[in-house]
Amino acid sequence: MKAICARWSVSLGFALAIAALAICSRAGAAGQGTARAPGELGRGINILGYDGIWEGGRNAPFRLDNLTAIRNAGFSHVRINFFGFKFMGPGDRLDEAVLKRLDVVIEEVLARNLIPVLDEHDTDTCQRDVAGCAEKLKAFWTQIAGRYAGRYPTLVFEVLNEPGGQMTSTSWNTLLNECLGIIRTSNPGRTVIAAVLNVDDMPVEDLALPSGDRNLIVTFHYYAPIRFTHQGAPWSPIFSRLGPLDWGTPEDERRALADFEKIRGWSEREKRPIYLGEFGVYERAPAEARTRYLSFVARNADRLGWAWAYWQFDHDFAAFDSARQTWKPDIMRALMSRAR
Repeated sequence: MKAICARWSVSLGFALAIAALAICSRAGAAGQGTARAPGELGRGINILGYDGIWEGGRNAPFRLDNLTAIRNAGFSHVRINFFGFKFMGPGDRLDEAVLKRLDVVIEEVLARNLIPVLDEHDTDTCQRDVAGCAEKLKAFWTQIAGRYAGRYPTLVFEVLNEPGGQMTSTSWNTLLNECLGIIRTSNPGRTVIAAVLNVDDMPVEDLALPSGDRNLIVTFHYYAPIRFTHQGAPWSPIFSRLGPLDWGTPEDERRALADFEKIRGWSEREKRPIYLGEFGVYERAPAEARTRYLSFVARNADRLGWAWAYWQFDHDFAAFDSARQTWKPDIMRALMSRAR
């Protein structure tokens, strides 16, 4: 059994990986780690949001053995950005082939002693069509919660990436609590991440969570000021024309600290752990300003005791050069250096 369940070479591809998983998961799934207390995610990085791994390997720069590099770099968790809605068929049923690929990813993350955060990432749909999102999101968590009930204690569920747009705090609280109810039916002890509404003023005080559920982590994303962090981004007709813009004046730092203080104060009053699930700077920003910003955000999150995840491993905002299979040293120094 040990020989069959040994970690496969990435060159064998997903077909062999899934076949091996079918044999070994029954034997080892229940013992995949021990659940951690909320807030103990530590430092992490976002992965697989725009990777062809889900479609079977086309246009898939991420390699499963990159998880070893992530662990060796000092990260303790990965946030798996999963667009579940696109893999739903009639009746909002998730494609079993894609779910088996997700099983493989989770198994490989756990094999490196990393914590997997499964993030439902269909932001665009949910910000545009609240009613349509609600049906699909509840269907998603019904299936995912059932699939992983009793499996992988360290696997963390994140209900939805960046709720906002047409969502109000009221509509988001309603949908969030419906999804939490679905998850808790089969996963009463699972750590779950719930997001603050993703608007400029970060209305954390409007978030309504079940008072008796203490196995929750509250998340927010930080890209302020967005004119700086997204300067030169080619997908935006506004941001693509911006730059070079600097960051790092005392006033810049004061504004960021004021934003963090708002979240910190709420966290202490409500006794809820915080997860900075995304932050980053697009690569067109001046290099010194970019690393200055990343270091400031990461070190202050560390200082406040927050878990965090950098956006992202590869593609744009990348911390890793997939072509050369190596980390970008300036980004890694900014992210991982200890505060003096």
